[in-house]
Amino acid sequence: MSPQEKLALIYENLQEKLKEDIIEDVVLKQQRSLKIYWGTATTGKPHCGYFVPMVKIAHFLRAGCTVKILLADIHGFLDNLKAPIELVKFRAEYYQFIITSVLRSLNVPINRLQIVFGSSYQLSAEYTMDLFRLSSVVTEHDSKKAGAEVVKQVANPTLSGLIYPLMQTLDEQYLDVDVQFGGVDQRKIFTLAAESLPKINYKERAHLMNSMVPGLSGGKMSASDPDSKIDLLDPPDVVERKLKKAHCAPKEIDGNGLVSFVEYVLLPVNGLKMGGKGTFVVEKRKPEDGEPLVYDDIAALKADYEADRLTPQLLKSGVTKALVDLLRPIQDEYKNSSSWQEISNKGYPLAEVKKKEKKVKNLGTRFPGNKGGVEAKPDGHIEGAQKDQVNLGTGAEEAMNNLDIKPKDAS
Repeated sequence: MSPQEKLALIYENLQEKLKEDIIEDVVLKQQRSLKIYWGTATTGKPHCGYFVPMVKIAHFLRAGCTVKILLADIHGFLDNLKAPIELVKFRAEYYQFIITSVLRSLNVPINRLQIVFGSSYQLSAEYTMDLFRLSSVVTEHDSKKAGAEVVKQVANPTLSGLIYPLMQTLDEQYLDVDVQFGGVDQRKIFTLAAESLPKINYKERAHLMNSMVPGLSGGKMSASDPDSKIDLLDPPDVVERKLKKAHCAPKEIDGNGLVSFVEYVLLPVNGLKMGGKGTFVVEKRKPEDGEPLVYDDIAALKADYEADRLTPQLLKSGVTKALVDLLRPIQDEYKNSSSWQEISNKGYPLAEVKKKEKKVKNLGTRFPGNKGGVEAKPDGHIEGAQKDQVNLGTGAEEAMNNLDIKPKDAS
């Protein structure tokens, strides 16, 4: 692949690019492997929206880039306690299992892929000192503004939400990359990083952004809203049920999550697997209705949808079949991995289902007769009968010291 072809693949299907000259200097002039990092806070279970960045990471790997995936375990705790500190270790390991499985299913070489856990370097004295230095040149207003679309917004936010964007900025330096990649919702943090790193004598990086795929209910796909997304381990009947209920207005392509999913996931995934241009096939409901609709161009699909030749029912049917096929190898790998299943149960423990009882005086969760499952408290600690199965320690300090996560072999 020529340098120009590599550059074209790196830029394919992106919504926005910042400081392209940095990328082009590395790829066209230096002709070395471009170093890119993509990070994700290890909070809720990854859903099908993760296929969007995974497809681009597959493109980067195909283009000979060195890709570092940051499993931001500490970020997950900082983001309004989305991930209780006792569960952080297990959730980070769960993310490692599922992300490597997704990339293997896309038929891409992963010898240039590195998985890094944030806690492996973010607790060092050097990183902490740089975080203090960065906090001295970034205002509270700018940090809050940067995290507005990423950090969970609440009425009385904690200071941890202001630290989050600073750490994401500093990660560019500590991961030693040329580029940070993420969704377009990260743009404000990317801008903060570009402006603030040179103030503490670190170089500015380039930034690449993919589009955000709308959720099934029309808004942003979110791990905290079960009706807006499909989990990567959802069985076929659940996938079919959720897609039948998905928002999919006839003749409307703006804000249509299914059309976007075909554009940014199903077509490029098929292309990666087939080693050429991807196709998306929609079977007609009855044989007498004619030949299947076959698309290798998203513009043609959008034109048919606006003309109502491709109806919402047909689109849902086609996406359901393609998505079930896409998820099958990932789910098969999960079913055959007792280690992955064990980590899943530890990272996402199910609370006991309580029978409806007559209302009695509440004696509190610490009362000896309490039979609850697992409950995460606001400060991040765990209570309940099953807490010993998921606890990393008796407090946040001990739990942080126990965050000794060793990346498993990505191959």
